[in-house]
Amino acid sequence: MDGTAHRFARSGHGPVFWILLWAAVVAAEFGALVPVLFERDVPVEAVDVVFRLIGGSFAACGLIAWHRRPDNRSGPLMTVTGFAFFVSPLSGQLDWPAARAVSMWLPDLWVLFFVLLVLTFLTGGRVQTKADRVLAGAVLVELVILAPLWMLFADGTPIAIWPHERAAEIIDIAQRVTLLAAVTGTAAVVAVRWWSASAPGRRALAPGVAGAVCLLLFAGLLLVQFLTGEKSLALLWIAACSLVAVPVVFLLGLLRSRLARGGLAGLFRGLRTMQPADLQGALAKALGDPDLVVGYPAADGYVDLDGQPVTRSGSTAGIERDGRQVAVLIYDRSLDDDPELVDAVTSAATIALENQHLNAEAQRRLAEVESSRERIIAAGDAERRRIERNLHDGAQQGLVTLAMQLSLIQREIRRNPADAEHLVTSASDQLAQSLAELRELARGIHPAVLDQGLEVALDALATRSAIPATVRCDPGPRLPQPVEFAAYFVASEALANAAKYAHASAVTISLLRTGPQTIIEITDNGIGGADPSTGTGLRGLSDRVETLHGHLIVLSPPNAGTTIRAELPAQP
Repeated sequence: MDGTAHRFARSGHGPVFWILLWAAVVAAEFGALVPVLFERDVPVEAVDVVFRLIGGSFAACGLIAWHRRPDNRSGPLMTVTGFAFFVSPLSGQLDWPAARAVSMWLPDLWVLFFVLLVLTFLTGGRVQTKADRVLAGAVLVELVILAPLWMLFADGTPIAIWPHERAAEIIDIAQRVTLLAAVTGTAAVVAVRWWSASAPGRRALAPGVAGAVCLLLFAGLLLVQFLTGEKSLALLWIAACSLVAVPVVFLLGLLRSRLARGGLAGLFRGLRTMQPADLQGALAKALGDPDLVVGYPAADGYVDLDGQPVTRSGSTAGIERDGRQVAVLIYDRSLDDDPELVDAVTSAATIALENQHLNAEAQRRLAEVESSRERIIAAGDAERRRIERNLHDGAQQGLVTLAMQLSLIQREIRRNPADAEHLVTSASDQLAQSLAELRELARGIHPAVLDQGLEVALDALATRSAIPATVRCDPGPRLPQPVEFAAYFVASEALANAAKYAHASAVTISLLRTGPQTIIEITDNGIGGADPSTGTGLRGLSDRVETLHGHLIVLSPPNAGTTIRAELPAQP
């Protein structure tokens, strides 16, 4: 959006500025109509009254456009065009020779600004091409050089220093030819531009087309007068009345823009459920630019949603998230003259892309949760199979053997008491062994030492650790059982990893209580380089911690030791 940021500037003019301008328009219009309203003895042709009213319409519509789009120069240019209509009738009312000279000199002053206005509707009132300068220059030559020169030679003018009928006639012909070339050239340029413009460009050029039609009518009027030597009053009326179409069409364009902004409500309502593939079409419809492209930053420019390079040129509006540009709207340059609409559509695109990002993030997190659940289920299944296998291969077999021994004891106790006594001893040993295996198995499921509290259990882990371990615990009440289980198993797995892989010589276990959180942190001075994604142990710990809405952090830079930190809620 940097390339067009200057087009979005707001006017710094205050209310007093606009009040003074409107007062000037009203005063100029009233002054131009004074002869019609109050001086009945001063003859004023009806068509001249029309021109004066048209001047007021241009000035008023120009002020409205100027205030509505302060950085679009078409508004000020239209205002100046309106005032140019008043120069000749106002100066003609003054009883000064210089004022009468100005009145005769500048009746066509409005043509200069009107030509500039018609040529620059597409560029916001900015003259940008050589053709614009040449055509405006032709009108300027007629006004600045030929018109004063004609007044020097034409008999009856206030500055007729060298009256010469033939010279005045030649200069008059030159004036007409110059104006004819300028107005027909302007109409031709507008026609070419309209033919090659995009749909938004043609909408922006609509007042220019209306102006080109007006110029062609005046060109016809000049041609008829040149060929016949007489004015066509009917054609003059048609041409004069057609001028009002230019400000009307321009205001209709402003109204269409306002209605388009009002229609954005439907776009905003549909953003929440809009699919990425539908976004570009919705934005193009809202902005009125069917060729609008949503580009995404790539190494060598922008790409579309399918990854294809974006080749369209035009103005751009950047879309940012967290201070980083994530996309850009590429649209027709003519839309720069409606910054409110562009800004609203850009905001809609920002919201849509943010929603899509949040949806993608939610789906990613959901996938992670599903994956975590699957790992937890798989780990639970594996643990059940391990318990089943241990029961089958250990305690179950021992109990079967014990049952068989009891059956032998029952048969031998009366027939052979000595053998029965020997069997009782064997059965007792077998029972003790089975009980020991069951206790060992139960410790794997639920460490008995946790019954005495997490601090005691961590001390027990440190005592049994193959690496010298230090335990530091913040004092506090007992934690909920699920939190103690999770903290114990995190410490147990971390100690086992430190002994197996880290080649550490010391380990520190810290139990921290920070308000709503309980933190278990195990730090060793080993070789580091632990990667949670490569093994099942740390991943299983992460799953266990996340089921309690906690968070597991593994910091393990190479050759700098490993820190495993589990942040658990004090209340699961």
